[in-house]
Amino acid sequence: MASIGDLSGELLRLAWMRGLEEALADAGFATVAGVDEAGRGCLAGPVVAAAVVPDLRRPIPGVDDSKRLTPAHRAQLAARIRETARAWAVGVVPAQTIDATNILAATRLAARQALGGLTVAPDAVITDALALEGLAVPCIPVVKADAWCYAVACASILAKVERDRLAVELDAAWPHYGFARHKGYGAPEHLAALARFGPSPAHRLTFAPVVPRRQGAA
Repeated sequence: MASIGDLSGELLRLAWMRGLEEALADAGFATVAGVDEAGRGCLAGPVVAAAVVPDLRRPIPGVDDSKRLTPAHRAQLAARIRETARAWAVGVVPAQTIDATNILAATRLAARQALGGLTVAPDAVITDALALEGLAVPCIPVVKADAWCYAVACASILAKVERDRLAVELDAAWPHYGFARHKGYGAPEHLAALARFGPSPAHRLTFAPVVPRRQGAA
C-alpha cells in the first residue's frame, strides 16, 4: 500500500503535469485535447495516434509517458483513461498509406483521424512535437509533451495500447515474424525473419531495413 508521502508526491506530480492545460484554461481554452502517436519507427504495421480530452478534475495516479510504463500498467491505465476522459478516439493509418506518402504525413493523418473522432470538440490541441496545420483551433507542438503534459501522456498510453493490440493481431496472421514480441520494431529477431522470409503485406516497403537499398542508391 502506498504511503501518505508517496500519494502526496504523486498528486503533486499530476498537478505539475496538468499545468499547461490549466494555463490554457485560464486563457479561455477550457477544453484541451492531447495527441500522441505510437509506431512511427516500426518496420511493419500501422502508425496509431490517440486524442484525449481528459477530465482534469479526476486525475489518474500513475499516468505518465507510455514508454516509462510496463505493458500491464499501461493496460490498466488505458482502461481508466477511457472510463474517465471527457472524450477519446484513435486513428490508424496502415503500412500501405505510409509507403504511398511518408511516415510524417501518415502520422499527421492518424492524428487528424483521432481528433476527428472526438465527441467533444477541443478549444486547443497539444501534441508531442507534431505540427498540425489547418486545424480550426490552436495546435501547440511541445517537445517531450508525453513526459510532462497530462493530456498528451494519456494519449500516449491509449496509442501504445492500441498499437500493441494490433501488433498481436499481425502476429496471428504472420506468426513467423514475432510481431507480438517486438511489436514491429527492428529487433534482431525481426531482422532475421525478414532476411529469411522477406516482407509480409504488413511491412513498410519504403523503410530501408525491410527492403535494403544498395549503397548510394536513391
